[in-house]
Amino acid sequence: MKKVVKKNSAKKPLIIAAVCTGVATVAVALGKAFKSMKASAKAQHEVDKANFEAVKAESKANWEEAKAMGKPSTREAMMQAQRDEQIKEANERKAEAEARIAAAQQK
Repeated sequence: MKKVVKKNSAKKPLIIAAVCTGVATVAVALGKAFKSMKASAKAQHEVDKANFEAVKAESKANWEEAKAMGKPSTREAMMQAQRDEQIKEANERKAEAEARIAAAQQK
């Protein structure tokens, strides 16, 4: 507790006790805020680290795919797989359309 001596207008000493409770609560609040910010920064660092690793892996995958496309056999196999997938999807659409036609004819 700190004592402060002030004089009033009547020239009589007046002792005022200054209580530092306000300063303590501000320090506690700032401490909590800094702990919260530290935890948030750590969490954001983990997110950034994971995103960096994901981008790094995607970049390597793109590079390996581009490198593989330089080989004619790999490129032809990939293109054939894409054509097979497109044929499969077209056959599924054709089967659905034929089922709709059959359902419409039975009515």
